[in-house]
Order: sequence, then structure tokens, then C-alpha cells
Amino acid sequence: MSALPPSAALLDLAVATAREAAALVARERGSAAAAVDVKSSPTDVVTAVDTATERLITERLLTARPDDGLLGEEGADRQGTSGVRWVVDPIDGTVNFLYGLRGYAVSIAAQVDGATVAGAVLDVPTGELFTATAGGGAFLSTPADPGPRRLTGNRPGSLGQTLVATGFGYRVEQRRAQGAVVAQLLTEVRDIRRQGCASLDLCSVAAGRVDAYYELDLKPWDHAAGALVAAEAGLVVTGLPGRPFAEPMAVAVPETVAEPFLALLDRLH
Repeated sequence: MSALPPSAALLDLAVATAREAAALVARERGSAAAAVDVKSSPTDVVTAVDTATERLITERLLTARPDDGLLGEEGADRQGTSGVRWVVDPIDGTVNFLYGLRGYAVSIAAQVDGATVAGAVLDVPTGELFTATAGGGAFLSTPADPGPRRLTGNRPGSLGQTLVATGFGYRVEQRRAQGAVVAQLLTEVRDIRRQGCASLDLCSVAAGRVDAYYELDLKPWDHAAGALVAAEAGLVVTGLPGRPFAEPMAVAVPETVAEPFLALLDRLH
């Protein structure tokens, strides 16, 4: 195994690759509906742009670091020998992308021994870039203000003041159960928001655009980069009580309301 690179170097590669990938996604948005397939259900879609973008990302990362591993949403799965693995979602929020809605992103994370050490989430329609390194903080850069702004999330004083983001699975029976939970949760919190892009939901908590986020059954590519951004912004990033993050529940919540929020989610699930 070669010497491991610093997380800042991995982040630089992730950012450069995400920018190139986002340019491809933006350029091909108009043709997105021309080649659409489905995966786990009729509502779980993948476009030719998803697969082309994953190929581009894979090529760029592995050309720069040929001994690394890589896991991608659209099928890339390569074992490496360097100790570094990339976790890639070429277009998180494909349904939004397909419909021309805001809320889709390129997400690239670098992991060492299973722990994420660098992550970049690039919001394609807005150009906003969320980045983090383990122990180095979370930051937001925008086209209008490229100087990175440190992210610290919000600190609501109670559950009743907490604006909560969530998402839903693709299977009908799963959605039925998740909808029932939201109906009960809605009376306990400020309100609910549904963006349709897990990586941006996690970054939105970090940026203080919502106060908390939870979702069931995310995949590693959905959360690897965004969860690091949320954690480095000071959020509690965890699962239900006694369970690891994203096994099966992913939660990002401020410390000020973490205990009652987690207890409520545990009761409702």
C-alpha cells in the first residue's frame, strides 16, 4: 500500500472532478428524457446522463489515482489497493434532473478504511459547492462568492421550532409507512420539507436552510459526502438510538434538539 494522501489533496481531486461532471450534467439536461430506464421500481429512474457522468468521474479519479477503489450508484464497483475508496453519486436527485427541477447534485466522497475523510457535493443548477474534510470543518462556496463560508447549522430551542427535511423510498409499501410517520411527525415540529436529493438535504442542514433531516434506507453514495459536511458543521449525525448512521435510519440534527428528536423518531418507527 502506498502512503495515504492528505484529505485536502483528496478533496481537491473530488472538487475538480465534480466540477467537470456537473458541466456534463448541465450540458446534457435537455436530452435527459431521451434515454430513461428504471431500477428498483417504476419511479426509481436512471438516465443515460447518469451513466455517462459516472464513467467520466470514474475515469478522472482512477487516472489520477489508479490504485484506489471506487463505488458508484450506477454500477461502478472496484476494489483498490491504496486504502482509499471513492463513493460516487453522479446525479443525486435524478427525478428532479429529469423534470428540470432544482435539487440535483454531483456527490463525491473519499474514504480511508471505510471512514469518509473528504467530500464534495456540487449543486448543479445553482453551482453551490459544499465541501468538508474530516476534522477540517464544512464550507460552502457559491459562484457569486467563491470564498468558502464555514457552515455551522442552526440551534433550534425546541422540537416545535425545528424545520425537518426528509425523503421517501421508491417502493409503494415503503412510502405508505413513511407517509404515516410524516403525518404524525408534522404535529410535533415546525414543518416538513421534501427536496428529493439526500446529499443536498444533508448539506442544507449544515447550511442552516433546514434544522434537521432524517431518511430511511439510504445507500452509501447517497450520504457519504453529505454526511461528512453535516458532521463537520457540528450536527449530530447518527442513527436511531443504539444504531449506526444509515442502518437503516440516517439522521442529522442539532445537539439542542437531538435527544427529543431521536426519541420521537424511535417511537414513530
